[in-house]
Amino acid sequence: MYMKTFFLIITGLFFLNNGSQSQVSPKFTPPVSYEQADKRAEVILSKMSIEEKTELISGYRSFYIKGFEKYGIPELYLSDATQGVHIRKNLSSSVEKSTAFPCPIALSSTWNPTLANQYASCIGEECRAGNIAVLLGPGMNIYRIAQCGRNFEYMGEDPFLTSRIVENYVVGMQNTGTMATLKHFVANNTDYYRRRSNSIVDERTLNEIYLPAFKAGIDAGAMAVMTSYNMLNGEWTGQSSYVINQLLRKDLGFKGLVMTDWNSVWDTKKIISSGQDLEMPGNQNIKKNALAMLANKEISENDINRMAKSIIRTSISMGLYDRPIKDESFATKLAGHKEVALQTAREAIVLLKNQNNILPIKKNSVKTILLTGDYVEKLANGGGSAAVEGYDIVSMLNALQTEFGNKLIYEKTPTDEQIKSADVVLLSIGTFDRENFDRPFNLSIEKDKQILDMAAKNKNLVILVSSGSGIRMTDWNDKVAAIVYTWYLGQNGNTALAEILSGKTNPSGKLPITIEKNFEDSPGFGYIPAGKKLYDNMPAKDNLKIDELFDINYMEGIFVGYRWYESKKITPLYYFGHGLSYTTFEYGKVMADKKSMAVNDKITFSLKIKNTGKYEGAEVVQLYISDKTSSLPRPIKELKGFRKINLKLGEEKSVSFTIDKKELSFYDPAKYAWVAEKGSFEALIGSSSVDIRGKIAFELK
Repeated sequence: MYMKTFFLIITGLFFLNNGSQSQVSPKFTPPVSYEQADKRAEVILSKMSIEEKTELISGYRSFYIKGFEKYGIPELYLSDATQGVHIRKNLSSSVEKSTAFPCPIALSSTWNPTLANQYASCIGEECRAGNIAVLLGPGMNIYRIAQCGRNFEYMGEDPFLTSRIVENYVVGMQNTGTMATLKHFVANNTDYYRRRSNSIVDERTLNEIYLPAFKAGIDAGAMAVMTSYNMLNGEWTGQSSYVINQLLRKDLGFKGLVMTDWNSVWDTKKIISSGQDLEMPGNQNIKKNALAMLANKEISENDINRMAKSIIRTSISMGLYDRPIKDESFATKLAGHKEVALQTAREAIVLLKNQNNILPIKKNSVKTILLTGDYVEKLANGGGSAAVEGYDIVSMLNALQTEFGNKLIYEKTPTDEQIKSADVVLLSIGTFDRENFDRPFNLSIEKDKQILDMAAKNKNLVILVSSGSGIRMTDWNDKVAAIVYTWYLGQNGNTALAEILSGKTNPSGKLPITIEKNFEDSPGFGYIPAGKKLYDNMPAKDNLKIDELFDINYMEGIFVGYRWYESKKITPLYYFGHGLSYTTFEYGKVMADKKSMAVNDKITFSLKIKNTGKYEGAEVVQLYISDKTSSLPRPIKELKGFRKINLKLGEEKSVSFTIDKKELSFYDPAKYAWVAEKGSFEALIGSSSVDIRGKIAFELK
């Protein structure tokens, strides 16, 4: 099995086989302490003119922080994106090639935090090879609506899962010497006219759903944060003192560099007083207005000093002033990066449906495999600033031809006879997702008709879905034999797809989202203003218009994703955490080391998992907690732990989870604090949010 071979190459990286993985979060330690960096920054700042400081806090050449050689301040290049290095060919310093990894929502569907660390480490190494000081990622906004064009850049609907992926991403990235940027802060959950939307979110919902992943990234040591395009409760986040000074700096304890998203702020005085440090891309507001406002005493030099000092201090702490940004030795590691990209794809692919075990396709039992569809010859990917070209591209056609040889027949427009006579039909469908646009949840009428027509002609139709988020599959879900969710798999991910279709690799991906039957079922339905509709071609003149503002009311509060569907008793098409395997796993009885725990105590749940099927495979064991006696409304259950373990045929392992009061807590807005109330709880352990295999009650005393 390819998976097993790769384990030998990178020992112990991807699966923790003892099943008792600690929930202690990783932490990056900067090479220079903030205290030391602060003192050095003061010295540099004292030598700079006010004009130079103003230039420093305004972006330079669109993607740079301006350098001042005489003060030992190098020019710093900021590059997109979370899934690899986005190459901007108009910049002379741009790298020639970079690895296209599977998209971040695919990374999250691996449910493998250790892999997230290695994934980010590879990207960080490519940044160092390409003279990139700051990566503008990870993107980590919560998946609230399936139509959001940037969902593929993010990590799903659950704050706990996202937090575990993000914290490992941050540490993996920054251990290479590349600064990570958490984005987009905060409540940026749609790209429909993103500069005009006003996210109306209450304090409890912010703290329980939309802030935890940012907190995890900050606690892991992230050195930079990017604010978002949208407004939060009536004020643009990039110039909001509540967002930056209160939520980010005071509540979450962030000490590093805060930057705006590109062309996302409008009021110079508010920008400077909000706690913001760096306006990007720097061709407006501060650069145009700050000196005049200083002369008129509308702002003070202390305001400018604070911003400039934050940039200098953070850069010193990261080591960016003490060694070259570029390190060409990292360029020799690209071959290893391709392997990490491939392994991510292997673990990311989610088998949603497998009727009558049509998959894997056994080559000796079929004569003809018909392949057709949208992404057979061209690579499926997301667009915008997150697009990564990659190199040595493996198309779906190339990968499947290599795997199945002359048994695979590719036809762009197959005849009825070809469809009917094939032993298996593989149909590739998908969406093109990108920033600045949301796209329909529904496929086109023509595409749905095509699927239904092919399903009627061949009972062994397998749908291969390439998308950055959920799509509507309701009309044909029950009529096809299998559905494989591939996301955007990166430059060589189709090799992983071929392995999974043939059975060389056992699928282990689990959904980091809920896929609803109809978009009307979603908590975010109705976010588009009355009388308006989605667009797929925004005129350039409309891109910066902010005169037609609209509210997005987060009326569902904390009930996002599976929390919503369970509380409303709405049955989705596919549940959060769902993903099939070619083998079967038997869950033993859930045990607890005590029946009750004190507020300052811990409790451990354990069980045994056995591979009872015919293939070696990996299972994601998921722990959910249910609060039975809460004074405020709470979800029926919430994810509070998970373990990914690999099991050989017939192998059995023990899995354990240890939690404390933070996993039992909710945010009480009346107390401005997290509260763990005494009373009855239940631990539920299973293979998805709905496939619960065992549960046990306990008390918090």
